[in-house]
Amino acid sequence: MALVRMNELLVEAKKGGYAVGSFSVANMEMVLGVLKAVEETKSPAILQIAEVRLKQSPLEVIGPLMVAAAKNSSMPVAVHFDHGKTAEKISESLEIGFTSVMFDGSHLPFEENSALTAEVNALAKKYGATCEGEIGCVGGSEDGSEDIAINCTSPAQALEFWQSTKVDALAVAIGNAHGNYKQTPKLRFDILEKTASLVPVPLVLHGGTGIEPDDFRKCISLGIHKINIATATFDSVENSVRSAYAEGKIGGYYDLQASEVDGAYRNAMKHIEIFGCAGKA
Repeated sequence: MALVRMNELLVEAKKGGYAVGSFSVANMEMVLGVLKAVEETKSPAILQIAEVRLKQSPLEVIGPLMVAAAKNSSMPVAVHFDHGKTAEKISESLEIGFTSVMFDGSHLPFEENSALTAEVNALAKKYGATCEGEIGCVGGSEDGSEDIAINCTSPAQALEFWQSTKVDALAVAIGNAHGNYKQTPKLRFDILEKTASLVPVPLVLHGGTGIEPDDFRKCISLGIHKINIATATFDSVENSVRSAYAEGKIGGYYDLQASEVDGAYRNAMKHIEIFGCAGKA
């Protein structure tokens, strides 16, 4: 199956009533861990990196690695540029071979967000790639540097946004936030259900870390077919390394590397089961 367009995965997920996990990665070990879980469970998956993370993982280094890993997988894997902010980096990701890009104009006025997202969608189509937009404002920020307030999506505006941009997937804000939640989020399922009834493309849930399994499943039943997992991946890798050191399991670099792979693997396995995508490749 190898490298595929994200839209191919999401269309099938919508038909099948499940969600595809979109896992943020920062190094080779995380990529290997996610793909190990994908291969074992015979699942579709998305590897992603957000623009704000490029300070630690330069796109020209991590991007080709992600694309090569997807091409060598026996499962269908898309490679996604998440929360793109600049035309420069979005274009660079497409040149590298990413099969999906997201323009995040959620903090801009509605008209500007719509216009710029439409431009990015047109660019993505030149590369045969999928485009994701966002309407409403998901709380927090991808790297935890900002405390951005949640501004829930208006279903009517979501439809207007889709009609003006024709994006392939739409991220919505329903009380979700990036990073670790201070308390269990109270998701607006009513907004999600109404938006899904109006917008014909698959919907996306950002800020998946810390949402309860039953809430994930309800979101999927109401129209979410791509779920982003970032902080949970990073936390799982860090905790795996810490535990391995505490238990005296690390005697050298390659033990450390194996521990990182295992952290990403276990996190992906957990979410693949919740999302219902195992065996759907």
